[in-house]
Amino acid sequence: MKKYLATFGISLLSIFASAQQDSTAIENLHLTAGLETAHLWRGLIISDKPTVTAQLYYDLDKGKHFQIGVWGGMAISNDSDDTHYKEINYYIQYQTGGFSIALWDLFNSRNINEIVSSKDIFNYGHTKTAHILDLRSSYQFKENFPLRLEADVLLYGGANAGEVKLNDNDECDANKYSTYVEVSYPLIRGKKTNLKALLGGGFAFNPGDNNKGESTFLYGNGKNNFDVVNVGFVASRNLKVFDATIPINAGVLWNPSLKYARVQLSTTLF
Repeated sequence: MKKYLATFGISLLSIFASAQQDSTAIENLHLTAGLETAHLWRGLIISDKPTVTAQLYYDLDKGKHFQIGVWGGMAISNDSDDTHYKEINYYIQYQTGGFSIALWDLFNSRNINEIVSSKDIFNYGHTKTAHILDLRSSYQFKENFPLRLEADVLLYGGANAGEVKLNDNDECDANKYSTYVEVSYPLIRGKKTNLKALLGGGFAFNPGDNNKGESTFLYGNGKNNFDVVNVGFVASRNLKVFDATIPINAGVLWNPSLKYARVQLSTTLF
């Protein structure tokens, strides 16, 4: 895993070095930033506090099919349990037409239990890592039927995220391969305010044993082999501020499994 991270770092350095000498390379480098009232992810409340996000990515080919990038987020204050949300992720993605597939390396330093996981960001050892490798895929159908399907599988992770099964000695034994699937569809589009609906569920290919006190998979309440974990509606519109156009999203999301709901406002600043 350290070799993988080193290769990723070397790739980024070589990209930035070439960008200084090549105008096309500079145009392939992108930076975005956003704000959100809370950080929600696949029906989970990662942080209930306002969050600042940033993303730096680079197009590896002229057709913009391959990208490599870094995404990060940080809450502006501590959560109610006095922990602070900070996350840094690395990813590589391929997309063509309506199809997209990506591998993300997730590292969320909030709530790390040092008994089972290390705060060392370079630690990828299975028994102590706080990293999660997330394989993401999606398909967006054509305009005449704009349904979007998503399927994401956690390939590797540590005990801190609850993504491993433990043996009788409470040691990491095997990954659960928690999986999130989602279908979304625009109910209103091409208007001043647009609206889409989404439905997401979770399960695991290798679920934990609830009789041993393990959660069955990451996203649900830990009791069922499949749960609906994300139901919502997201409205979007563009806000004019002087010469700038700022996209505003407002989502109302419910998690039937964990029995909570949230309203989230978010925007991309640039």
